[in-house]
Amino acid sequence: MTESARHAPAVKQKKQMRFDILRERLPRLSPEKLTAEQKKVAADITAGPRKDVRGPFVPMMRSPGLTGPTQALGAYIRWGVKVPFRLAELAGLMAARDWSCQYEWAVHVPHALRGGLSQDTIDALAECRRPAKMKADEAIVYDFVNELLKNRSVSDTTYARAVKRFGEESVVDLVGVVGYYAMIAMLMNVARTAPPNGMLPLAALPQYAKPVV
Repeated sequence: MTESARHAPAVKQKKQMRFDILRERLPRLSPEKLTAEQKKVAADITAGPRKDVRGPFVPMMRSPGLTGPTQALGAYIRWGVKVPFRLAELAGLMAARDWSCQYEWAVHVPHALRGGLSQDTIDALAECRRPAKMKADEAIVYDFVNELLKNRSVSDTTYARAVKRFGEESVVDLVGVVGYYAMIAMLMNVARTAPPNGMLPLAALPQYAKPVV
């Protein structure tokens, strides 16, 4: 088999995944259409570490009153939480998978890998499986976030393990990480925010395809 033939199926799949992307409902606003309040929020975001209005803040700009506080919260979630970066990315990816948010997943997988999360763990999260090989602190975070997302609460045993390992402040921050990424995942799913390069990294799962009745 030639090298080109060996890679042909993957290329074909990527083209199909591009084709299936729906048109964005809330695309980037042109600068001349921004209100004074929107321009101020956009300037604040651009002056910060993000350097540009992108991702969830593109659709969110329709509500500058929401965008301002949310981008400040997002900055804390990304750069200020007491949860170690690798574990915050683990929690964020779990929230992204829970909502099947393509943009969030595509953007944060590289961050997670750079932070030290293994590809095997990421692949398991993508398939909604419990990762087979996790570090001790990753397992504690996985159990905590998994219960939070699935049960809408956390058991005494799981809570006690998390507090013993990380402390109350970090546990509160961990809940904030999950809540923040869930919120922006909801917004981008509604807005149909296209992932970078138009690719869909997350495969559809049956439980995410069922209609709401």
